[in-house]
Amino acid sequence: MFYKIEDKSLVKNYILGDNKSFEILLNRHKSKIFGYIMSKVKNKDIADDIFQDTFIKAIKSLKKGSYNEEGKFVPWIFRIAHNLIIDHFRRIKTQKIVNQREDYNLFDFIEDGSLTAEKKIIKKEIFNDLARLIDLLPDSQKTVLKLRYYEDKSFKEIAALCDISINTALGRMRYALLNLRKFSSEKKINLKM
Repeated sequence: MFYKIEDKSLVKNYILGDNKSFEILLNRHKSKIFGYIMSKVKNKDIADDIFQDTFIKAIKSLKKGSYNEEGKFVPWIFRIAHNLIIDHFRRIKTQKIVNQREDYNLFDFIEDGSLTAEKKIIKKEIFNDLARLIDLLPDSQKTVLKLRYYEDKSFKEIAALCDISINTALGRMRYALLNLRKFSSEKKINLKM
C-alpha cells in the first residue's frame, strides 16, 4: 500500500512529522543512490559514508524546509549525493597521506613550486595556528578529526578504530569543526591564505 504513494506525498508527510514516510523513500531509492555513489568512488566504505551523509543532509534540508516541493525527490537526492562525491574528490586531491611513524608532523605537505617565499611562510604560520587550535579540542574530537582528514579514514573505519557508532563519529567530527571555528574566532586567528 505505502509503495503506491508518490514520492511527493511521502516527502510532504515526512515534513509533517511522519518518519515512516522517509523510511519508505529511503528503502525505495537506496539501491539506485548507493549504486550511483559506488560507481563514482569505487570503494564500499567511502560509498557508505557518502550515502549516509547524503541522507543526513536530505533530512536536515527537509526539516529546515529548504526542499522545493515542485522538484522531484530522486533528482534532488542524486544532486546531494553528486555534490558530496565532488567534495570527497576535492578533499582527496588536497590531502597528503600521513606518515605512520610516531613522530610524524600532521602538517607536512607537498611543496608547491608556485608558492612565493612569503606565501610559504604564511602557509606555515597557518598550519602552526591550526595545530595549536586542534590541540585545544577534546581528545575524542581530536582523534576523529585526525583519522578523517590526515589519515583519510572513512567514518566506518573511524567508528571501528574508536569502538563507537558511525553516528557518534559523525557527531564528534561536526563538533570538532564547530569548535575549531569558535576557537579561531575567539583567538582572532585567520586560517585563510
